[in-house]
Amino acid sequence: MKQIIFIGAIILVLVAVVLIVNNKTFTEDIGNELEKIDLIKVENPRPNQTIISPLFIKGEARGFWFFEASFPIRLYDESGKEIALTIAQAKSDWMTEDFVSFEAELNFAVFAKQKGTLVLEKDNPSGLPEHYDELRIPVVLQETGKTVILYYYNPELDKDESGNILCSRNGLVPVERKIPVTKTLIQDAIKLLLQGKLVEEEKVRGITTEYPLEGLSLKGASLKQGVLTLEFDDSNNKTVGGACRVGILWFQIEATAKQFPEVKEVRFFSEELFQP
Repeated sequence: MKQIIFIGAIILVLVAVVLIVNNKTFTEDIGNELEKIDLIKVENPRPNQTIISPLFIKGEARGFWFFEASFPIRLYDESGKEIALTIAQAKSDWMTEDFVSFEAELNFAVFAKQKGTLVLEKDNPSGLPEHYDELRIPVVLQETGKTVILYYYNPELDKDESGNILCSRNGLVPVERKIPVTKTLIQDAIKLLLQGKLVEEEKVRGITTEYPLEGLSLKGASLKQGVLTLEFDDSNNKTVGGACRVGILWFQIEATAKQFPEVKEVRFFSEELFQP
């Protein structure tokens, strides 16, 4: 009798677990996929999938979901802020009421893993709210950003006892920036340095920079055996001038590049650049 009661209790527990699991599956947020199943279907990504940039989006939608063979796709972070936009393109004739395959690639950057929402909007050239429609897909955004260091300059940190500016590396000041992770991370960091964007708090601290320089851009970079060669376009000859000024410009780029452990030496092309 005790064994029968014990077995019965186990069965009841198992039934309860199944009910809980089924209820969780039933109540899991899958967006409005079921409501829109006869209008648009997405093969990738699936609801609650963890996604990373670049995201390849693939599916099919009724021809009237498109306009001129395309429709917009937006990505929102967990706060509801739009962080990326791309355009889906039809893979065949869209002038039909049948399903038409589409593809899109979406690039985004987030600096902490978080929930998000992918929204595939029916193209609505009229702008009228009664013609608006959308498919919402909850997703998990994988962190894609990286913190890099840019080196700017503070002349107050680079003076001798008499107050003369030494024009040395002593005046370099690191500032942190977050950028998307790409295959050209070193180049991206240097390009960001060349934009010379300082926040107000950094300016108050006495941090300065001559960047951006009109006409100066980074054209390319190559890294071989620890030697990073940077090729610049300086159409307005802004990288030449006094030894002090040119030295600081050089030091900023060199220090920014050498934060990456694979960079041991930095060279500029052509050699006429950054000369006093």
